[in-house]
Amino acid sequence: MSLLKETLAAIRPLDNEAAWAADARLNLLTKPPGSLGHLEEIVRRYASIRRDGSARFTHGALAVFVADHGVAAEGVSAFPQAVTTEMLRNLAGGGAAISVLARRFGYALKVVDVGVITDTSSAPLDNVTYRRIGAGTRNFVSGPSMSPAEAMRGLEVGIEIAFELAGSGASLIGIGEMGIANSTSAAALLSALTEIAPEEIVGRGTGLDDAGIRRKIEVVSRALELHRESFESSEGSGVAMLAPLGGFEIAAMTGVCIAGASLDIPVVVDGFIATAAAGVAERIYPGLFDHLFFSHRSAEGGHALVLDKYKVRPILDLDLRLGEGTGAALAMNVIETALDLFHNMATFAGAGVSGKVR
Repeated sequence: MSLLKETLAAIRPLDNEAAWAADARLNLLTKPPGSLGHLEEIVRRYASIRRDGSARFTHGALAVFVADHGVAAEGVSAFPQAVTTEMLRNLAGGGAAISVLARRFGYALKVVDVGVITDTSSAPLDNVTYRRIGAGTRNFVSGPSMSPAEAMRGLEVGIEIAFELAGSGASLIGIGEMGIANSTSAAALLSALTEIAPEEIVGRGTGLDDAGIRRKIEVVSRALELHRESFESSEGSGVAMLAPLGGFEIAAMTGVCIAGASLDIPVVVDGFIATAAAGVAERIYPGLFDHLFFSHRSAEGGHALVLDKYKVRPILDLDLRLGEGTGAALAMNVIETALDLFHNMATFAGAGVSGKVR
């Protein structure tokens, strides 16, 4: 049995009894019932995913996957492809936004090169894990981005990284990415998954002007038309969409989502591009969204339309569109705060406070 099949077979439904136990304690705390709003739902969902009514928290970890995309050759990014390598170095050196947030919140940060064009592994960068699948994907307007074997390897890399983070004791994992042109890949995937038109879903990415947006929409439309037959022949399976349209880092994030569910560890999805990975995971295993938290409503493209289509509620709405897992880190801190309130607020009985009059 493949690693993917083994991981999928280990996924269990959420534990409703754990959610009820957490809810019972929430109702004993010194506050009006439900007054902490969505924070209370976060605690209940965390408990049910963890299968632990006491909702214990150990520590958070972030996995940021970095890769290049062949479709960059179509001029779909305002930045040159060399920026992927430069940002990998920045991540390694601790200067990226996600590096700052990980330090600020005390989260372990694992930066993974899954396919940057420039291979730095011969003189390895400090703080980078090398799980390279190739030197970037191929241009998906002339053929598939990845072979089925490469897409499967990307999924397996994500699964392996999730297992490593779980082995270090993480009870909450955030996912993020970096890669020039990966918002084009994500837009194509999300359009295929949700049937939202490219012109509604394509965004400015790194800062395209209006002409750039039109070009990007045309590129995504061409890719969808080129690969439509492969979707239809496979009845729209997740892997069948991932291979022609996705990227190594999107495949790896998909693997983390699946592995987190198998490990009873909530995975916090970052923004537009990470949502594409989550959408593939849901297509591979319907119901997987129950095991995820969506961190924020991104300002990128049609992310709000996608979240509405999927009927999922993001934790934050800050007009972020940076990627890297920045939204995931911020939302993880909100989750951790909700759990801190749950664990450390006094109960009515313990504090000698009168409860609600019946």
